[in-house]
Amino acid sequence: MSDRRWLVIDLVLVGVFAVIGRLSHYGTLTAGGWWTTAWPFLAGTLLAWVALVAVRRPPGAVASGVVVWLGALVGGMLLRQASGQGTATAFVVVATLVLGALLVLPRVGARVRRR
Repeated sequence: MSDRRWLVIDLVLVGVFAVIGRLSHYGTLTAGGWWTTAWPFLAGTLLAWVALVAVRRPPGAVASGVVVWLGALVGGMLLRQASGQGTATAFVVVATLVLGALLVLPRVGARVRRR
């Protein structure tokens, strides 16, 4: 799979994470509400991608998925905190698990399929 496809997949999956969060907490979804939730994690994802490109890691590798996961999580939480959004412990735990599954498992699946 091409590098760009992995970038798009990662951004879409982080967007899905924000949709799930908005719907589970508010029961409705608006573009503005989605953006408020999504932008810190999308920015963290893009920062992780900059790091992957800088060190020339293959974006489809499982280890690269871990980098993207941690970038989305840590970057997202730091940006949420800086922008006055919540970072309650329960939210951090759920975000850790959900983002980990969304950003790492597709790469595991792609690796298994290649074998």
